[in-house]
Amino acid sequence: MAKINFGGVEEEVITSDEFSLQNARDVLDSEIVTVLGYGVQGPGQALNMRDNGIRVVVGQRQNSNSWDRAVADGFVPGETLFPIEEAARMGTVLQYLLSDAGQVALWPKIKECLNPGDALYFSHGFAIVYKDQTGIVPPENVDVVLVAPKGSGRTVRTNFLDGSGINSSFAIFQDYTGRAKERTLALGIAIGSGYLFPTTFENEVYSDLTGERGVLMGCLAGVMEAQYNTLRKHGHSPSEAFNETVEELTQSLIRLVAENGMDWMFGNCSTTAQRGALDWAPKFRDAVLPLFDELYESVISGKETKRVLEANSAQDYREKLQKELDVIKNSEMWQAGAAVRSLRPENRKK
Repeated sequence: MAKINFGGVEEEVITSDEFSLQNARDVLDSEIVTVLGYGVQGPGQALNMRDNGIRVVVGQRQNSNSWDRAVADGFVPGETLFPIEEAARMGTVLQYLLSDAGQVALWPKIKECLNPGDALYFSHGFAIVYKDQTGIVPPENVDVVLVAPKGSGRTVRTNFLDGSGINSSFAIFQDYTGRAKERTLALGIAIGSGYLFPTTFENEVYSDLTGERGVLMGCLAGVMEAQYNTLRKHGHSPSEAFNETVEELTQSLIRLVAENGMDWMFGNCSTTAQRGALDWAPKFRDAVLPLFDELYESVISGKETKRVLEANSAQDYREKLQKELDVIKNSEMWQAGAAVRSLRPENRKK
């Protein structure tokens, strides 16, 4: 492991310099990695491992859009693509990448497919940490591990293709074979991680649920809407309000932050923007801090888990979800966004 200083705190991380792709191939040489689920994380991880020379089979429900997607991606029915239970029986590493609700529903069948010495792999600590609600308690004779990419499944693939990789956390919950760590690191490198950093199942799920409800999605969407509505209320056009709220952030500023950090961003904008941002940032921080405290408590108490499992297990979940998404899509703000995106040079050429 390499020791890196993160803001005065020293942490250990693993890159392909410390654990090479060839090392990963050697560790996984006798393994068959079964990717269960081909929805969000499944495609990116499966395709990256396949491209890296790992033996991969996919388990997915037949006659589904995800099955068809796997076929389109080159997985062959009866050779590298099978119904979920059949695929699970084939694998020595089972990557359990179904939705959290899907994992709960299929667990009794998947549990029966595990053999002594197999590895049960997660990309989210949800099922294990909230076992009182999920009922997912692995047998004692398997390794239970986690590699959690810090990005969407789509980004796992696109970052791999452009050579950058995406950072992932890793954790060991149960080491039956004595090889759990090397298997985990090998899988993390094989799926294309930029670097790997250690965590626990608990810390992964607490930070992940907080992040996606907070800055990554929920807070971001809410703050954008608040600013857009304020500008519109004061007479600004939809185009102007959207560009000042979303387009400039996503197409310019956030890329600079990613490349150089927020201090660099503040130091390389106009002095007017610089002064205003420095003055207002603490006000926004202090205003939302109580919300983040409330959110974190809701996560660790299991309230968020209960809400997820109840909502996502309902038979009409997808129909209700689509209605909620349509409200966003059809709002003036995101209709304006669609119009703005259509005017980008790369889209006008289509």
